[in-house]
Formats: sequence, structure tokens, C-alpha cells
Amino acid sequence: MSEEEIRKLAAIMFTDMVGYSALSQRDDKLALELLEEHRKLLREIFPRFHGSEIKTIGDAFLVEFNSALEAAQCAIEIQRALAKRNADAPADRQIELKIGIHIGDVVHRGGDVYGDGVNIASRIEPLAGAGGICVSMDVERQIRNAVETRFEKLAPTELKNISVPMELFRIVLPWERQSKAEGGRKKEETSVISAHSTWIWTGAGVAAALLLMGVAGWWWSNRGNHSTPTSRQGASPPRTEAAAGVAIPEKSIAVLPFDNLSDDKANAYFAEGIQDEILTRLSKIAALKVISRTSTQKYKSAPDNLREVGQQLGVANLLEGSVQKAGNAVHINVQLIKAATDEHMWAESYDRELQNIFGVEGEVAGAIADQLNAKLTGSEKESLSTKPTSNPQAYDAYLRGLAFAGRVDAFAANVVKSIAAFEEAARLDPQFGLAWAHLVREDGLAYINFDHTPQRRDAGLLAVQNALKLAPTLPETQLADGMSHNFFQHDTSTAKSRYEAVHQNFPNNSFAVELLGSLARQEGDWTKSQQYYKAAIDLDPQNVFLLADASLTDAGLRDLTFARNHLERARNLSPQNSTVVGILASTHQMSGDFAQAQTLLDGITAPAEGEQWYFNTLTNNAIFLRKYEPAMAMLKAQLRKPTLLGNSLGGFQSNLADLQRHAGDTAAADHSYEQARVALETALSVQPENSDLIASLAWVEMWLGHKDKAFDLARKAVALTPASKNGFTGPQREETLARIEAHFGDKDDAIAAVQHLLTTSYGPPVLTTELLRIDPDWDNLRGDPRFEKLCQEPTK
Repeated sequence: MSEEEIRKLAAIMFTDMVGYSALSQRDDKLALELLEEHRKLLREIFPRFHGSEIKTIGDAFLVEFNSALEAAQCAIEIQRALAKRNADAPADRQIELKIGIHIGDVVHRGGDVYGDGVNIASRIEPLAGAGGICVSMDVERQIRNAVETRFEKLAPTELKNISVPMELFRIVLPWERQSKAEGGRKKEETSVISAHSTWIWTGAGVAAALLLMGVAGWWWSNRGNHSTPTSRQGASPPRTEAAAGVAIPEKSIAVLPFDNLSDDKANAYFAEGIQDEILTRLSKIAALKVISRTSTQKYKSAPDNLREVGQQLGVANLLEGSVQKAGNAVHINVQLIKAATDEHMWAESYDRELQNIFGVEGEVAGAIADQLNAKLTGSEKESLSTKPTSNPQAYDAYLRGLAFAGRVDAFAANVVKSIAAFEEAARLDPQFGLAWAHLVREDGLAYINFDHTPQRRDAGLLAVQNALKLAPTLPETQLADGMSHNFFQHDTSTAKSRYEAVHQNFPNNSFAVELLGSLARQEGDWTKSQQYYKAAIDLDPQNVFLLADASLTDAGLRDLTFARNHLERARNLSPQNSTVVGILASTHQMSGDFAQAQTLLDGITAPAEGEQWYFNTLTNNAIFLRKYEPAMAMLKAQLRKPTLLGNSLGGFQSNLADLQRHAGDTAAADHSYEQARVALETALSVQPENSDLIASLAWVEMWLGHKDKAFDLARKAVALTPASKNGFTGPQREETLARIEAHFGDKDDAIAAVQHLLTTSYGPPVLTTELLRIDPDWDNLRGDPRFEKLCQEPTK
């Protein structure tokens, strides 16, 4: 060896700027500016960890360290500094690095460094991902107990010009875990449900679409319109009952969303689907308490504050995981963690070809049950080992359907996508019973919300027939059968029996419990409804829509304290959720606090097109406060995009007409009512038995002076949805009729109806004496001693 050549063991770090070449082509001046800033920042950090800069290669650094630990600590500090810098930088000025580290023999010669240590580090770096750090197994072994981070094992990787496949690890950075959760929530804050559809009340409580069991068909005061849910934002979740001192069962678990480590980010659905399937398999084990996916998805993967997450979700254990899909190969990594101590109880990696992927979820669930000492029944063991299909393409489509079905944004658009995916799965494997069962649920959601057509109903009925023929014992099939009877056939008795069977045999299924809660209030058993919702929230404590749905039962009972408790929890989770705020404001209207209602309505950003809960409440409050112009301006802004309002267009036009009428602009009001009439009749031509649309049209015809039409339509709405069959919506229709009776001077019938409604629970906002005293819809009854007495009596 010459004097110029020195061989040694060293840790080598490669860094590379993400997107630098592309930026140079677009804006070379900005690229050079960011390059120099990045070089200055890194060169200040290298010496702190005894790093020696060997050379720069364009936008890359090659740095040598005396130990793997110092290299790793330096890399973590670099990514920490950049993350802090990027938090305040605009999108076009972000600086992101990929960092790779390996330890091995190197040779110093002529001021440069050569050898396997350098070659391997350079091959590892591209696998780190933006803002990430990738290390070899040799590095991981030396630092695993010396740094306060966790490691995720990547799939065995063949590196270019490296003869042996290497085991590589990704360092999971503490702020990265937190920012992923917050990043997902921030993304959700700007997302909204598709405004192309109308949401229609049918009496089915479903958490997947905020309050499709009541929000959509709200008819109150003169505004009998259709409410479209808005975004499901996530903020810091509030403390749950478990955090307040209720004992957390040891055999309880939440499955956190899995990281998608695939190069193709379009494969994210695959990771979501695998996570959902593992959760579903676990939920079928009666000895475990398993939290629903809706409450876990806001955390994204690997949150930093595990103890707090466990408290918030009311579980003792958390399952983290990642999925890497490349071509026909799939690598799944899972680890079970005790939330209170951050102790890693068990971890395993699974490498499968796509055609052999079907049993992995059951293997994972079985291993977790063993770790938690959960005894399995014979049927539970069989359930874990069952493979739903042997067709990998069908299974891939099925996982895509699961991912779309469980998303928290753009409800209508994602329902359509999930229907297409499940239909594709069933086409590829007509014997795929589980796919047929999920298709029923999505068809049902579409039917009761935005596609109330015979074609959608028939598609759902065909899907449930196939599910019952192919997989009759699955809980998914039993729920699908119940939803089919409830949504398509209006057979609530059979639906209830199906829901109860699932609840009894699969106690972790929160969806079955919520469906029972909705059905109970539909049947008029409001106290039982409250009990069911409490049980559902225990299994799904962070579900914004479940909390808001539960508040509808509370408000229907005029239990405004309980309603506001649920709504405030939902608002803590989703501060800018206009539907939640609209419902909360309406509870303050029910108690006569219109100033507080306005404060709430003014406290959020104006929602996107089609969100009628908010705009109905806003319209009512403007009328109660006699301040019309701001609300009219907001409604006119909505109506500038009529195609985005879909079937709710008539409702928005009617709201505007009401405000114009109260403001004294009769000509404008008449024009808006006429526009509303045309829009509602157009919607009814497709959905002729939609009692919500019919009630809305009755109100419009009344103000157009068409007395007979108004009464005929209002009575038809009552007949289509009688209170005897639907205790949630039926009285809403009766209230519409009463308002029309009051308008045309039929005092006896109107007062009798008001007296009845004041003591009846139904879909909120319900009549209260506070509202009777101020609502101008009842002005024709004022002065009648019977009505004045009702206005003075306390709300029951």
C-alpha cells in the first residue's frame, strides 16, 4: 500500500437534493439559490458530529464519519433542521434531501474515497425518499439502542452492482410521525364532499357519510332542503372517556394506518386495504376490543405520542405497519406496541407474491391474538384462515374498493369509485362473496344519498342476492342484507334482526351498533337510540360523523346539553367542519340564543358548494335576527355555480327567496321561488317518491300562491313518510304541513299540530317554545289564546 492510499472502516453518508435537476430546468436562478442555502446549512452541521466532507457532486454530498452513530445523529439533525426550515417556506422554496448511510471498508486515495462502503451508501440513498434516511442492516445493528427513533424494515433489495440482496431500514423520525398525522389532517381540512349530489333522509344511520340519517332531509321552518356534508377535517383529537379514568382493557387494540412504501404512490390504496382487512379480521375476535378504522385513520402511521393515542382511543395496544408493493411482490411489515410504555411486543415481516397474498391478514390477526392471549373460538379460527378469493386481480380491485369506501373526504365521489372497484372485483371473480357484500353497502349509500333511482336499487338487490348465495354467514353479508331491507325494501323489522345478529356475534362492529341506533329512533325508541350511540362511540371514539349523528338523537329528545357535548367533541376533531357547526348553531337556535348561533356560523370559513346544513341554519338565523343581506350574499355566491349544487339547487334557491321576501323584495323573491320550483320538479322527475323533495316543493308552491298544490304536496310527503313508520322524518313532514296550514289560516289544525310536535321527539332541529315565540312562519297564529299559551309553556 502506498503512502497515498489508506484503508479504514468508516461510516459513509450520501445526501441528495430532491427535484434539483427538474428545478434547474424550470428556474436555474432559484435552483442555484436553494443549492447554496442547502450547502451552507449542511456544512454547519457536519463538524458537530465529526463528519468530514469528502466532496460534493452537484447537489449531493459525500461525508465520512468515524462511527455509524455519529453519521446517523448527523443525518437526523439535518432532516430536523430542514423540516423546521420548510415549515415556514412556500412550496416552491422547499428543500428536501434523501440520505443514505452504510458502514464498511473504504480506501482513501488522492483526496477521494473508494470501496464497498461508498458504493453501497450511494445505492441506499435513493431509497430513503424525500425527507428520509435509509440505513443498511450493519448501521441499524450498531445504532438501534443508541438513538430515540424506530426503524422500519424495507423489503430485501437488490442494489445495482452489489451481488447480494441487502436488508435495509428506514429511520422513522419523531417529527415525521407527528407531521404525517397533522399533514393528513391539514389535507382533510381543505377537502369537501362532492357537491354534485343531494343527501336524502331515509332513517339509516351511517357513519360513512355524515348524518345521512338525518342531516339530508332536515325540514325546519320554511326551509325543507337537503344537506350535504362537508369536509372531515382532523385536528388534535380530544380526550376520550378512557383518558378520564375509565379502565382500558388489556386485550384492546387499534390498527393505525399503514405506510405506503411503494415507489408508486398510486399504490396507497393497497396499503389502506391491507390495513383495513387486518382490522376487520381482528374485529371478528370477540375476546378483543378493536377500535374502528374511522377513529384511527386521522393518526396516519407511527404517531409519536403513543401513550396519548392509546388514551384517546381507549386501547392498551397499537399496531403499526407498512406495505411495499413492487410488481408482483409485496412486503408487509407490522409491529405490535404497548401504548403506555412504547414497548415493542412483537414484530414480523411478510414477503408474498400477489397470488399468495390472501392469507396474510389472517396470519397477522392470529399472531396478535396469541400475543394478547385472546382465545379464539373454532369459528373465529376458521374466519382467520378463510381466503375470500383466489384471484389476485379481483383481490387488488377489492382492496381498492375498501380504500375508497373508508376515506374521509369527497364522500359521493369516493362512493362512486368504491362501487366501480367492487363491481370490478365481482366481475373478475363472480364467486367473490365478500366483494358482493361490500357492493351492497356502497350501492345503498349511493341510493339514499344521491342516486335514488330504480337502477341503483336493482343493482343493490342483485348484489345482496349474490352475497347471500356465496357467503351467507359473513357479518358483512348479514349487514348488507339488513341494509338492503332497510334502504331498498323499507322493511325495518328484518333489517333490525340482521343488525342485532351482527351486534351479538361480532361486538366490535361499531357500524352495526350505529345502524341499530338510527333504526331505534326511526322506530320512536329514542332512549334506546342514545344507548346504542354511546356503545358505538366507545368502539369509534374519534369518528366526527358518528358523534354528530349521536347529537341528532340528543337534539331530537331536546336534550341540548348532551347534543352539544357530542358536537363540541366533533368540533374539536374538525374545527372548520361547517356541517358540525351548522348543527351546533341550530341547537342554540332551539334554546333561543340566536346571537351565539351567529357567532358559531361566523367563526368558520364559508363552506364549499352544496353544504346545506350550514346554509339552512344561516338562513334561519338571518330571519330570526332580521339581518338578511350577509346571508343573501353568501347564498348568491353559492348559486353562481348551480351545476355544483346538483339536486340541492332548488333548496338554495328557496332559501334565497325566503330571505328576499323577508327583506321586502317581493319581485326578486317570486323569481327565486319560480326557479326553485323548476329545479325541484326536475329533481322529482328522477326521484318521484322522494318525500324530502316533495315537502320542499310544497313550501315553494305555497309562496307562489298555489294553495291546493301546496296542500296536496305536503300531504303526499306525510303519506310517503308517516311518523308511524319513521319517527325521525315523519314528524318533520307534519311540521311542514302545519306551517302551510298556518300560512293559509287553518288555525285549528295548525295549532293542534304544533301542540303535538312540541311533545314529540323527531329529527332536529325540533320545535321549541323559544322558536315559536320568534319564528315569523307562525305569525298568523299569534293572538289566538291557544297558541299564546303554547308559547309560554316550557319546552318539554
